[in-house]
Amino acid sequence: MKVSYLPLLLCSCLCFFTQSSHGHALNNKLYSTGEPIKKPRELTGFVEMQYARDIPEVPFIDEAGQSQTLTQHQGKLTLVNLWATWCAPCLREIPELQKLQQQYQGKNLSIVPISIDEETQDVRPFLNKHGFNNYSTWLDPHKNVERILPTTVVPASYFFDAKGNLVGFIRGYLDWGDKDVALYLDQLIAKYGQVTP
Repeated sequence: MKVSYLPLLLCSCLCFFTQSSHGHALNNKLYSTGEPIKKPRELTGFVEMQYARDIPEVPFIDEAGQSQTLTQHQGKLTLVNLWATWCAPCLREIPELQKLQQQYQGKNLSIVPISIDEETQDVRPFLNKHGFNNYSTWLDPHKNVERILPTTVVPASYFFDAKGNLVGFIRGYLDWGDKDVALYLDQLIAKYGQVTP
């Protein structure tokens, strides 16, 4: 039986825009992203947005309790990965994202995990229990991420250009270790990872 993913993809896009707080992402088209990059099969669910969207700055905290914002990652393509301790597919993504961080160290890519757990004190013990002692994450005790991105599906990954504008997303598990995913990331970095005048 052949399954069509188009209705699911359209529903995902619609849900993304309708669930973004205050419709902010829907109403702030900044620039046309041009011709979309051709996606490999592994990235069927990835949506490269037709228009970059302005996202308001909201604060998060790191594990030391220091305030952090996404603006500090401007100048690079930024991958924000939303995850939670109760999410089994998230647990599968973490080691892959760790490898990706090592692979892209020194390149124009920042990877920012953000835990959406309400009980933030459980996050570090969970990571340590599963052997992710060196995996750093931001925390969101005040649910600020819900003001800029939908959190109804985790894991979910959102991509921001070098100026901090939202340019793409994928909701659900992705095999980040797939070689075609790495090639696609290289193309995203080339397209969105530089600040242009």
